Amino acid sequence: MKKFALIAALLLGLSTSALAATKTVTLSVPGMYCAVCPVTVKKALSRVKGVSRVAVDYDKKEAIVVFDDAKAKVEDLTWATEEAGYPSKPIGPARGETK
Repeated sequence: MKKFALIAALLLGLSTSALAATKTVTLSVPGMYCAVCPVTVKKALSRVKGVSRVAVDYDKKEAIVVFDDAKAKVEDLTWATEEAGYPSKPIGPARGETK
C-alpha cells in the first residue's frame, strides 16, 4: 500500500511539472521616481519563488518578469512590488510557453 502511495505521489508530481509553464508578464510600476527605484523593484520581484528573470525599465516605468506559473502567480508579483513600496499592475495577460 505504501509503495502504491509513493508511486501515485511521484506520478502526480511529474504530471504537475509537465503542466507548468514559463510565463512572461509586463508590470506597470508608475511609482518609480529615482534611479534607485528600479533596483528595489528588481530585488523584490527576484525574491518571489518561481521568478527566473527580471528586467526593470525606469524610463518606461515597467518591469518584465519571467516566472514559473506552477510556483508563482501574477498576484504574487504585484504583491511583492507593493510590499516594497511600488504598487504595480499587469499590462495585458501573462504570456508564455509550456515547458
